[in-house]
Amino acid sequence: MRLHEEVAQLEASHAETQQRYMDRQREIQALRAQTGQTQSRHHTAQMELLRLQQAVERVQSRITQIAQELEEVLHQQASEHATLETLEVRLKEYRAQDEVARDALYAARQKRDQADRAVFDAREMQRAAERRHQEAGFVLTTCTNKIRELSETLTRIDQEIADDETRLTQAREELARLPADALDVELQQALEKRTETEAALAAARDALEGLTTQLRAHDEARMMCEQGLDPLRRTIEQLKLKDQEAMLMQSQFELQLREAAADEASLESGLADSPKPSQLQAEITRLQNEIAALGAVNLAALDELTQAQERAEYLAAQCADLLEAVTTLEDAIRRIDQESRARLKETFDTVNQHMGELFPQLFGGGQARLILTGDELLDAGVQVFAQPPGKKNTSIHLLSGGEKTLTALSLVFAMFKLNPAPFCLLDEVDAPLDDANTERYCNLVKAMSDHTQFLFITHNRVTMEMAQHLAGVTMQEQGVSRIVAVDVDEAVGMVEAA
Repeated sequence: MRLHEEVAQLEASHAETQQRYMDRQREIQALRAQTGQTQSRHHTAQMELLRLQQAVERVQSRITQIAQELEEVLHQQASEHATLETLEVRLKEYRAQDEVARDALYAARQKRDQADRAVFDAREMQRAAERRHQEAGFVLTTCTNKIRELSETLTRIDQEIADDETRLTQAREELARLPADALDVELQQALEKRTETEAALAAARDALEGLTTQLRAHDEARMMCEQGLDPLRRTIEQLKLKDQEAMLMQSQFELQLREAAADEASLESGLADSPKPSQLQAEITRLQNEIAALGAVNLAALDELTQAQERAEYLAAQCADLLEAVTTLEDAIRRIDQESRARLKETFDTVNQHMGELFPQLFGGGQARLILTGDELLDAGVQVFAQPPGKKNTSIHLLSGGEKTLTALSLVFAMFKLNPAPFCLLDEVDAPLDDANTERYCNLVKAMSDHTQFLFITHNRVTMEMAQHLAGVTMQEQGVSRIVAVDVDEAVGMVEAA
């Protein structure tokens, strides 16, 4: 019984102690809530102060931007004036090139006329050479025929001589068979016959030489006749050309009379008192001399002028198209530059604003901003200015490793807030941070985890407490790795249920 009473007393004492413990826990929670509210109000006041400071900085930055934009507008205006002057210079150059091209075209036409005249002269020389070649061929054929006839005659004479020698041999044989007196008589006859034959041969040779001389004389006479025929042929060709020209002029005059509807009878009566043909011929000669003094007439000049005008119009249209294309391209480049500049400026301002908001959260105060290093926005660099609370550093290189890490985190998270991704991987970012900075880093990650899922690798206990799911790699056996995963919310539920 006494044990039961003691147990009951102990249980009652335990219940009272548990109740007092619960009361103390509630008081501690109430104090923590009051402390949190106080810290929240303090933090709100700090954020309001930072917001006002940032507003002042934004106003100053906007004033600087307006001044820069005004400078850019003035610079663009100067560039446009310079571009306009450049285009005017190019237009003058194009006009000068057009004049040079016209001069070159005129020189080329003159050269072409000279080349046409040279071609005409060469064709005339070629025709004369062809005629001489034909005449030489005719003379060669005639001489070849004469030589062939003389060769046949010489062959025939040689054959006769051979026949005579054969007969002489036969006569000698017969002479040897005949008596001496008879042989003398026959020999005398043969000698006489030989003498006669030799005289006939000499006469034939003389006749051949005379024929050869006559043939040569005939050839020379024929050549002289051919040479005398050349002027006559040229005269005939000129007469033919004049005849064709007269016929062409007659047809042209008839066409002009028909077009003018002129009365030929009245014209014939009016021509009765016209000047004499000699006077007309003198006038024609004078006009021909004046026409010859003018030089060769380029009948294709009108066509060439039309082609040159069409070419000039085509080049002018091409030049206008090029100028229009240059203007369009410059406008497009200007619009792209303006749009790129506007977007880059908007992105830069947004990232700068986010960095100005995130830096005090990570450092518990201080300020940070981005500064452009250059007058031209598209070509300017970016410099990071970070000043933690209680420091007046002039360069980011003077910060410690942890401060550099937090500054880099503020810049990365500022760009991440501009265009958040569904996932973000952080690899031991909290390694150089102490516990206080780690807690601020964890709070920032929690705040941004509403829109992004963070996957981070860490060895820090404070960062592990922030995670909702833990996955660890262990090696209980040598060379064998195992993954240990813990769901923090489920584990907390199990502890509360226990």
